[in-house]
Amino acid sequence: MSALATVRAAPGLDAYLELLEARLERSVGSHPGLVGEIGIDTLAAGGKRLRPVLVFLCTPQEDRAGERAVAGGASVELVHMATLVHDDLLDGADLRRGRPTAWAEHGDGAAKATGDYLFARAFAELASTGDARAVAVLADAVLALARGEALQRRQAFRPDTTVDEYLTRCSLKTGKLFEAACVLGGGGGGGGELGAFGLALGVAFQIADDILDCTGDFDTTGKAPGVDLRDGTPTLPLILAAREDEGIRRALAGERVDGALERVAGTGAIETARASALEYAARARAALDGEPDRASLEALTHLVVDRDG
Repeated sequence: MSALATVRAAPGLDAYLELLEARLERSVGSHPGLVGEIGIDTLAAGGKRLRPVLVFLCTPQEDRAGERAVAGGASVELVHMATLVHDDLLDGADLRRGRPTAWAEHGDGAAKATGDYLFARAFAELASTGDARAVAVLADAVLALARGEALQRRQAFRPDTTVDEYLTRCSLKTGKLFEAACVLGGGGGGGGELGAFGLALGVAFQIADDILDCTGDFDTTGKAPGVDLRDGTPTLPLILAAREDEGIRRALAGERVDGALERVAGTGAIETARASALEYAARARAALDGEPDRASLEALTHLVVDRDG
């Protein structure tokens, strides 16, 4: 059975995702007005719902259709949506998943307000469960997101950014929300194996995403390749490639260098970065020990690395 089939075969997943989508629609549409309308458009763009799936798979099977699991899944997805809206604003991105971004259609103010609204709805969903510990877990993840974004801004156009500095950013911007999803599914406790699994999985996911920015195309990823190089964002493949090719180094520092993105593959940086993603996926698998759905969680570690978009 393929990794995707293994995840899809998890008992109750389809029913959970139906409950999740209904919950997201109710939450985002709960307050009439422009930000609610933009939020609904953002929701309609779809997505993999990977973070809610993590909540589901880390929840004991008898509780997977319950309020805590659905509210937890909705909260982490709403945080993810909020970060995408804010990222598109900061990056000046016109398209995401093949659709105009909130920033492109409605401008700075509306995009910022929509992202803030989605963050607020995320906490409202989790607060409705009455579980203060779960709210604290999500708050910690959102604080990490903000710190990671600030770190990315400081690293911009710095080709000498170290791999360790990059990995710290990945942990903050991506890994901590994956960790939160797993911990929420596991009951909102201290984390343990599920938290370590989610954190490593998130880093593997981000490295794979950064590789796709170098190698993907619009038809499969929904966005133009080379955004990171254009914005001077030092990702693992670009950091490694800049060490080998002075032209790529200059491009990452902000100079206009023709064909710089095409030269990345010639340095071997893509293969090295992929090996790092696989290493983090292996770390995630190693963290699992008697979890509620180990086969599906292990399958996710393969899916996040081997994907087209």
